[in-house]
Amino acid sequence: MAVLVRLLLWSLADAKTTLDELRRALRDEIVDETTNVPGLRLKLWISDEAGERFGVLELWESADLAVLPANARERELLGKDPEVGEEFDLEASIEGRFFEEELSRRGMALEE
Repeated sequence: MAVLVRLLLWSLADAKTTLDELRRALRDEIVDETTNVPGLRLKLWISDEAGERFGVLELWESADLAVLPANARERELLGKDPEVGEEFDLEASIEGRFFEEELSRRGMALEE
């Protein structure tokens, strides 16, 4: 089975919510709810405040397990489907040398 990478990007310019509200939702509900999605190996929520963009990068164990409802809450908060929705096969991956052992639960939404 091929590992699948999914990239979703939304414009915040005409969204129903703000980046601050998205960060609050990530911290208060979405991150915890997402930890139990079967087959989801890694999920990164990304933002570009100056460019008014919000996105998700996901790494799935297989295309069969890459279920769209995993992003249902983000779609609900933003009030629309993403402007960019792309899927890729993973060609290679590594874990480099790192200083922080724990990658989980890091980022601007969780720093407060």
